[in-house]
Amino acid sequence: MIAKLSGLVDQVGGDSAVIDVNGVGYLVFASSRTLGGLARTGERASLLIETHVREDHIHLYGFATAAERDWFRLLTTVQGVGAKVGLSLLSALSPEELLQAVLAQDKTALTRAGGVGPKLAQRIVTELKDKAGGIALGTPLAGLASAAAETEAPGPMADAVSALVNLGYRPQEALGAVSSAARALGAKASAEALIRAGLKELSH
Repeated sequence: MIAKLSGLVDQVGGDSAVIDVNGVGYLVFASSRTLGGLARTGERASLLIETHVREDHIHLYGFATAAERDWFRLLTTVQGVGAKVGLSLLSALSPEELLQAVLAQDKTALTRAGGVGPKLAQRIVTELKDKAGGIALGTPLAGLASAAAETEAPGPMADAVSALVNLGYRPQEALGAVSSAARALGAKASAEALIRAGLKELSH
């Protein structure tokens, strides 16, 4: 089982890269986000690897971060989400955006990924809502005092989530409510406005 590759970037394609490790070229499939972050040809790179072994092939999937790899593992547990769709989702949304979309039940955000229609998006948010918090950047949400460190959310959003948590709401509930409020109110909403809208969301 290959868990990590470190070597020289030999070439980068539309959905994959070749990493030269001591003269052996490994074909690694990856999201456009990971591929875009790779060093230039001939420079060193390191990727976390998920190895899929089938009767007719062995495929390597590469990730720049543990959060991206963990989301790939989680997404591919959903019926209808294979490796290709999993990478498509990770190309369209960052791990933080995926977390917010799942907790807020935002199916529209997921349909930005190629191969994800409304029905599959509904299945993803339904099946993963209770699981997503546990892999937020590799750290359980249950121990959060503030969502800022987990989601890298803008200040007002993080402050609003922290306030709702302090009021006794679970971090998953608070983040989902504030994410919904942020989409409705816009990026410039104040923490106070997000808290009020979040409380309204949670009262439904």
